[in-house]
Amino acid sequence: MAVALARINLYPIKSLAGRSVSQVSMLPSGALAGDRAYALFDQQSRFVNAKRYAQIHQVRSRIDETLTKLTLWTDTETPTTLQLETEPASIEAWFSDYFGQPIRLQQNKTMGFPDDTDSPGPTVISTATLQTVADWFSISLDECRQRFRTNLEIDGVPAFWEDQLFSESGDPVPFQIGAVTLQGINPCQRCVVPTRDPVTGEATGGFQKQFSMRRSETLPATVARSRFNHFYRLAVNTRSTSDIEQTLTVGDPVTVG
Repeated sequence: MAVALARINLYPIKSLAGRSVSQVSMLPSGALAGDRAYALFDQQSRFVNAKRYAQIHQVRSRIDETLTKLTLWTDTETPTTLQLETEPASIEAWFSDYFGQPIRLQQNKTMGFPDDTDSPGPTVISTATLQTVADWFSISLDECRQRFRTNLEIDGVPAFWEDQLFSESGDPVPFQIGAVTLQGINPCQRCVVPTRDPVTGEATGGFQKQFSMRRSETLPATVARSRFNHFYRLAVNTRSTSDIEQTLTVGDPVTVG
C-alpha cells in the first residue's frame, strides 16, 4: 500500500466539532486554512475550551462543507443554524446563554488559535496509530479521532510511524506531502481532553496512566526516548518551510527526508 495522506480533519472553532475535507489550503503561517480559525473567550479573556469548561462537551455542533454555516444545539434544545462570518453576535449570544456569562467569538485569519504557536502547522498521525490507541481502550476509531483531534492522517504505514518525524537533537525533520514540505518538530503533548468521552464529557478512569504505560511500551526502538519527558504524547507538531499558500489533497503521496 502506498504511503499517502488519507484524511484531513479541520476544527473551525476551537474545541467544537470538526469536519473531514478532501482538500485544504495552507496559510503562509503554516496553519491549515479554516483550522481553529475561531475561538471562544470568557469574560476573563481566557479560551472557552474543554480544558477549562468541561460542559462544552454537552454542546452539539455541526459545520457545513463551506466551513461557514454553524449549527448549534444541546440534548434539550432544538438546533440553531448561524453564519460564522455574518452572525457572530448571535453565536456569542447562544454561548453566553449556555455558559451564563458573556462569551466572545474571535477570528484569527493568519494562524488560527493553535495550542503550539511556535509550531502552528498541522498535527500529523497515522491511521494505524489511532486504531492502536482505540484498541487499547476498546473504543471506536472515530471516537479516538474525536478525543485526539489531529489534522492529517497518514495511511499505508504502521502504528507510530509518525515518531520518526522528530529527532533526538531537536532539529526539524523534513517530510513531503504532495508538493508541500513540512518539518516535524516534537511529539505533541496532550491535555485532559482525550481522557474524556467526547460526547458526554465523562472521564475514562485511569486513561492517562494506562495510555502513558502503553505508549512507553510500544515506543519504536529507533525513536529517541529523550524527547519524552513523559509519555502522554501522541502525534507530531509541525511547521511549514514555505511562506506562500499551498494545497494539501487527500491521496497526496508522503515521503520522509
